[in-house]
Amino acid sequence: MNRFRTLYDRLILPHPVIVLAVFGLLLALAAVKFGQFRLDASAESLVLENDRSLEQYRQVNRRFTTSDDFLIVTYSPDSELFSEQGLTRLRNLRDELQRLEAVGSTNSILNVPLLHSPDLTLDTVDTEIKTLDSDEVSPETARDALLSNPLYPNLLISEDAGTTAIQVNLPTPDRYFELLKERNRLRDKADSGSASEAELQQLEAVKASFISFTEALGEDRDATIRQVRSILEQYRDQAEIHLGGVPMIVADMIRFIENDLSTFGFGVLAFLLLTLAIIFRQWRWVLVPLLCCSFTVWLMVGFLGWAQWPVTVISSNFISLLLIMTLSLTIHLIVRYREFQSDEPGASPGDILRRTVMAMVKPCFYMAITTIVAFGSLTFSGIRPVIDFGWMMTLGLTVAFLITFIVFPALLTLLPPPLDKRADSDRVPFTDAFARFTERFGKTVLVGSAVIAVLCAFGVNRLTVENSFIDYFKASTEIHQGMITIDNRLGGTTPLDVVITDDQPPQNAGADGDPFASGCDPFVEDCGDEEEYRDTWYTYQKMNQLEKVHNYLDSLPETGKVLSINTTLDVLAKVNQGERLDALELAFVPAAVPDDLQDILLTPYISEEHDQARFSIRILETMPELRRQALLDRIRKHLTTELGYSQDQILFAGMTVMYNNMLQSLFDSQIKTIGVVFLSIMAMFLLLFRSLKLALIGIAPNLIAAGSVLGLMGWLNIPLDMMTITVAAITVGIAVDDTIHYIHRFKTEFEKDGNYLATMHRCHRSIGKAMFYTSLTIISGFSILVLSNFIPTIYFGLFTGFAMLMALLGALTLLPRLIILVKPFGTGTQA
Repeated sequence: MNRFRTLYDRLILPHPVIVLAVFGLLLALAAVKFGQFRLDASAESLVLENDRSLEQYRQVNRRFTTSDDFLIVTYSPDSELFSEQGLTRLRNLRDELQRLEAVGSTNSILNVPLLHSPDLTLDTVDTEIKTLDSDEVSPETARDALLSNPLYPNLLISEDAGTTAIQVNLPTPDRYFELLKERNRLRDKADSGSASEAELQQLEAVKASFISFTEALGEDRDATIRQVRSILEQYRDQAEIHLGGVPMIVADMIRFIENDLSTFGFGVLAFLLLTLAIIFRQWRWVLVPLLCCSFTVWLMVGFLGWAQWPVTVISSNFISLLLIMTLSLTIHLIVRYREFQSDEPGASPGDILRRTVMAMVKPCFYMAITTIVAFGSLTFSGIRPVIDFGWMMTLGLTVAFLITFIVFPALLTLLPPPLDKRADSDRVPFTDAFARFTERFGKTVLVGSAVIAVLCAFGVNRLTVENSFIDYFKASTEIHQGMITIDNRLGGTTPLDVVITDDQPPQNAGADGDPFASGCDPFVEDCGDEEEYRDTWYTYQKMNQLEKVHNYLDSLPETGKVLSINTTLDVLAKVNQGERLDALELAFVPAAVPDDLQDILLTPYISEEHDQARFSIRILETMPELRRQALLDRIRKHLTTELGYSQDQILFAGMTVMYNNMLQSLFDSQIKTIGVVFLSIMAMFLLLFRSLKLALIGIAPNLIAAGSVLGLMGWLNIPLDMMTITVAAITVGIAVDDTIHYIHRFKTEFEKDGNYLATMHRCHRSIGKAMFYTSLTIISGFSILVLSNFIPTIYFGLFTGFAMLMALLGALTLLPRLIILVKPFGTGTQA
């Protein structure tokens, strides 16, 4: 402490202009990289640490020539769709979308092959297939052909033919995958420790190139989506139109993040400044905290730009949190300064400032450290953006503490505030009412706390992690409306791929290695179980087995449209005058399908090169009973126990899997992070207070504050999501600040007279005010988050505010009651 005092007396307090000038240079340096500050809402930003599902997802897309890089335009005309006028208007819309530079192609009912010709057979499929674009087909005939085709209903057209879809393909350049592959290769070598110095330098260059290319690609996608929306606006007068698709969801989520960063950052700041103005009513006590908060955010944004560290959906609230945490530190200094100023009106401003800093640096340091521990616990999560959020806040809180104890005193040295007579320490503040209540109803406080703890325990036991992605967005957003339309009319939204790998060839295929040594010829008859192994999927036995898989997946209530090679065989059966293909015809399917239809009918479902068959499923996100993990477990169990596939033959891929992996890790991460928080804070309390009694007393209100949030979520049936997972840990980190300040002040005040009750009243009238002001500003600041379009952000604001209220009540009632009951500072003069 003496060294700290010397530092202040020699460097900071005598030279405030130099301190602020040096700090100004740091701000200027940070501002250089403001342009590098970026947002990320890609799939990679929301996966688990070391989760292989993302790479498996990309691998499946490459093998089966599929991609989620497309927009879906749902089109429900006010009048009849299948009329000359209706189809012409749809064609005009499609053509305008097709002309956009970034659009590679479009798929719609206008260009897909129709199966309506009476002369259509397997032999004439090359010449007899027609489309609405290139052939004279009446609207009624086209309608019947599309609805009778097994491929198109609930995919490109609704079953009532009232809604159709245009798939707008936005191909990702090969350069993206080249950079991605090279980055991952070098990163794997670096992680294994086998990379050379040159390869490490190359990795940094490739990472920079990948980030730059991704940003440029994202800007192009944003521009394209804006152009698409502009075109759609011209057609909304005669149709209900919605836009969907992964690129649009990513673009809109980034827009939500930008809004949360700017609107809510400034909004929270405005709320905080208004609160300061109402509480302190002096412009210095508004300006100085404003500068401290702004400088903290300024430096962190600049650092994230320098480090090329993106902000994700989860960490998008870091600006609001930094503003609130910095303000919390400055409020404690302001309240203490005003107390010293009121107690000794004749003292010089410099002396009061020095005493304030010396009195508050220790509890504020403990407060910052424990809050850092709370946010640092998030790094134990298995979720990449949660880990990043923990590190961002850990660094941000360190910056906030340093700015508070360097910039705050430097500014006050130049702008010493006048005495405010309203800060008279003899005046009984509102917070003393809590002291009187605690003194009079001590048993009620203990019993009430115990009841709340029991209710919290039951509520926590009711917590779930299953929620629908659609529930992340308000009903007024296009994402929400588009998902409902696609779910209800076009076969489901979230993609799930089930990939089955073929059986390994036997050691000796048939007698003497002859694959056709059995008495049954698989080319001309159904050999059933006697069919010898052949290294192709196009055998009767294998297709029959895949049909059983298809029918099972299609029968599940959670699934919408299911596509597989069996859908193609149904199409070919229709072409074949309604007759299913026999074993010989089945063997020649790859040759029978025209080249221009291979990418529609075959390659998305069968990869002969990798011996894999793919089932493309759309999950109904609007289904209230949707339980993703239970669904995946049920599918796997059926395929292994009922259909005879081994575990190794089954692979789940797609956005459903990655999202489910994140959800299922939430509960484990919540327990892990909360456990780390409380163990760390207990260790901090033992270190700070050198007393097991005080450590246990201090942790009790924080347990109830964190438990109240999780318990309330359980009772209200609100599932954990990627934002609310952080609330409990954050709550403990912020709430423990009040505990530390109160206990530290109680210990100081108790030394005056050894009277527990009198000390409690003095603490409530002094540090209690700072705790109340801090909690009030935090609650009011977080309340503005309810205006977000992102539902997890709304929950984050509401539950953090509620937790802070519970923490304040616990610190002003339960904490002092436990201190009086346990008497950790000795017996004193009065109980």
